[in-house]
Amino acid sequence: MAWLIILLLCIGLTRGQFSNMAESSDLEERLIGLLLRLQTEKLYDTLLVYGEDCAFPSLSRRLEVPTVLVSSGSTNFEWNFSSLTLILSCEFQAEREENYRTLMKLQANRRLILLQDGIQPKLVCDFYSKKEQYNVAMVKDNGPVYSCRHFQDQKYEEVSLFESKPVFIENFRNMQGAAVRTVTDNLTPRSMATRDPKTGEKKWIGFVANLIYNFIEKVNATMDMQEELTEVEGKVFFVNISKWTADDLLDIGMAVDSTWEMTNLDTFSYPYLMCSYCFMVPLPDKMPYNEVYGVAIDKSVLGVLLVLFLIFSVMLIYIQQRSFRGLSLSKVLMNDTCLRGFLGQPFPFPRQSSRKLKLVCLTLCFASLMITTMYGAHLKTLLFSPPSKPMVRTLSDLKKSRYKVAMNWAEMDMLRFENNRKLPGLSGERVQSFEDYHEFVSLRESFDNDYIFPVTSVRWSTYNEQQQLFQHPVFFYSDDLCLSRFSILSFPIRRHLPYRDLFEEHILRQKEFGLLNHWIDRSFLDMLRLDLTPFTDFSKPLDDDAVIYVEDLYWVLGLYAFALGISCCCFALEILASINGWSRLTSYIWG
Repeated sequence: MAWLIILLLCIGLTRGQFSNMAESSDLEERLIGLLLRLQTEKLYDTLLVYGEDCAFPSLSRRLEVPTVLVSSGSTNFEWNFSSLTLILSCEFQAEREENYRTLMKLQANRRLILLQDGIQPKLVCDFYSKKEQYNVAMVKDNGPVYSCRHFQDQKYEEVSLFESKPVFIENFRNMQGAAVRTVTDNLTPRSMATRDPKTGEKKWIGFVANLIYNFIEKVNATMDMQEELTEVEGKVFFVNISKWTADDLLDIGMAVDSTWEMTNLDTFSYPYLMCSYCFMVPLPDKMPYNEVYGVAIDKSVLGVLLVLFLIFSVMLIYIQQRSFRGLSLSKVLMNDTCLRGFLGQPFPFPRQSSRKLKLVCLTLCFASLMITTMYGAHLKTLLFSPPSKPMVRTLSDLKKSRYKVAMNWAEMDMLRFENNRKLPGLSGERVQSFEDYHEFVSLRESFDNDYIFPVTSVRWSTYNEQQQLFQHPVFFYSDDLCLSRFSILSFPIRRHLPYRDLFEEHILRQKEFGLLNHWIDRSFLDMLRLDLTPFTDFSKPLDDDAVIYVEDLYWVLGLYAFALGISCCCFALEILASINGWSRLTSYIWG
């Protein structure tokens, strides 16, 4: 009887082992079928296995794909996995990734969980949903395949391997009216408030707001404008919006911020716009009349005239004396004939002159006519329309000018006062800081020509269009005086935004279709339509009745008096040098 009992026990244990082997073999076959199906659908090219003592490591050898085994459930360093990496977990919560960077890169990857011990799929979906990981599927030891569904009434769905229903879906392609938290900085022409003509609701337009609205419409979501944040902070600025998104208070900010000098771009999207960030500088004032006489003759032209004078003087002396022996510095420089000829005055024609001398004198007369005519025409033109002073092109020009640099406190922090890198050598007295960014923008929009303002090339395009309404332009955009010639603007987004890839894909598609350029080109027209830009002419009216005062002739009269004084001195010296003239003068005086 004892032997019979032992035999029955052995038979039972053997049947149990064969049953477990059969169940294990069945599970492996279902898993391999599922993985082959996903591989056929090109849903993965790499396997990442968390945990141990399950069928996944052995199945990876049969699939012939790169496989990474993480038996401890977490990596010790940053991994650069591709977006087609399939994550396999040997059990619920086998993935215990602690590396921050790796966790972010694997957030949107697909996951396949092997469930044991009767764990319910709803519990698994809720667990991963709290971690904002939504592409999750589950396989039970002896049950079907389940897949999590985020925007549906039931959190999971049973999927048969013999049906065409997909295991993994893009949950955020249709968000079923879920809210996207955002807030706008109301900076023109990025985001401009208006009313929907159909519904009467408040909305925003602009090359930043339009992209957000198009994305929300594309994924069937709703916009949740977080106006309570503005009530707490008291003001809205793109720096605040970037801070709020970094603190997970917003999903996507309706603003763009610069990413220069940043090493961590986790809270910024793919670059949306690239532009320069330079200064708009006032066009120089007209030159006063008292300075016109100094620029009527250029230095190079004056040098050419001096060379011609010396040539004519040498030729006249040589032809008259037929020798170079009579040449001296005083005779050449103080040649009476040449002086009179170049000044357009009559001079005595030499008697018994040869043909060569006649030709030289004729040429001198022609040169005199050309010089006086051109100088007179040039001077009258400059007096009728005085030229402008030199433009401010460099930092040294700025230091010599009368202008101040108007900047906002955020720009002061980011651009200048850290080791004085951006504007070296510029004193604090030449920089005026504005705490209120809207006050700074209002001053810039008034075209106050006592300041120079930093502005992006995109915003300058609207200012340049606005100047077409003026009598004459007031500012110009300096490509030489820049804070950054290559500035990258991106959207601030939440660090663990689950639909980051969809949003960045949307950015690329909008730019690819040319919508960004179209929105920027029509920005000024939208600003006019919404009365955000006045039709006011901020340029100073030109003085059509320009009058030359005596003060404007200060240098001319001074030079005339100086030349007259020299003439008197020369005349006195000539009289003193002439003994006969001096004796005649004394005899005439004394009778």
